Amino acid sequence: MMLIGMASDHGGFELKARLMKDLGKTGYGVKDFGAFQFAGEDDYPDYVIPLARAVAKGEVARGIAVCGSGVGACIVANKVPGVRAALITDCFSAHQGVEDDNMNVICLGGRVLGYALALDLAITFLGAQFKGEARHHRRLAKVMELENAEIP
Repeated sequence: MMLIGMASDHGGFELKARLMKDLGKTGYGVKDFGAFQFAGEDDYPDYVIPLARAVAKGEVARGIAVCGSGVGACIVANKVPGVRAALITDCFSAHQGVEDDNMNVICLGGRVLGYALALDLAITFLGAQFKGEARHHRRLAKVMELENAEIP
């Protein structure tokens, strides 16, 4: 069973709750990084940063971060070294991002995606596997080099 992590602010709270329930039914272990109750003034970094750190440390295999548009969650998740997050709105990108780029966090917009599409995107993302071809490793090495470099 794959253990995944999920996080949301108020903008993604309802979508996260529904996804957690349905993904749990399909056999995924789900760790909730919050928000644990709806709070209209909360901030996505408070929940997405702990999720992203858990993904980077390998405490969860992959992450799903949800905010109103998905943009803020994506920005903050990518600030954590070792995280490769993307805002996903189509099934091709949901699997291709994993297969070619070893994406480990998917970001979704709770105010812009319908539930059926969001569930399809999550299932597609979680079912995809990194291909690990030489060209993919070469590209990821360049990303990691940038990630570890000091700003000139």
